[in-house]
Amino acid sequence: VYSHFGYNLKATEMQAAIGLAQLDKLPRFIEARKKNWQYLRKALNPFSDRLILPEPAANSDPSWFGFLLTVRKNSGFTRDRLVAHLERNKIQTRMLFAGNLIKHPCFDELRRSGKGFRVVSASRQPSSLPITDQIMRDTFWIGVYPGMTKEMLEYMAKTFADFLFSAPRPVI
Repeated sequence: VYSHFGYNLKATEMQAAIGLAQLDKLPRFIEARKKNWQYLRKALNPFSDRLILPEPAANSDPSWFGFLLTVRKNSGFTRDRLVAHLERNKIQTRMLFAGNLIKHPCFDELRRSGKGFRVVSASRQPSSLPITDQIMRDTFWIGVYPGMTKEMLEYMAKTFADFLFSAPRPVI
């Protein structure tokens, strides 16, 4: 959550030195992250009717930062229920960074004054951003850390399956 505008991403000399030393490991890290992402994508594909799964852009070969998941609107469960199940089972999750930025506290003063920003939306409501609201409400990350073992990935897939097979199916 942003309370103020701006962000300082400057590295210190020590952080830069560590980063340079890590560059030698980068090809192995990238390969492992891609394999971990592919494993999770295949394992969770049977649940694509309840989860929006990540897809690489056409003609791209991403080095994945994480595995982004969005709970579908009529899935029969909420993101919070799924995340609680994963966390209870020692699978760490993170909410998607930022979400709908105009709902962050840093925009409060601009909202009060009526100046400073304008939202362009396909909706008839000028401040309506339904997709970013959906992302903020229903999306989260799980890791594709390069040090994950096959056993860890299998455990993650099983933990998802246990929840998704037991969650009630919505009546549509």
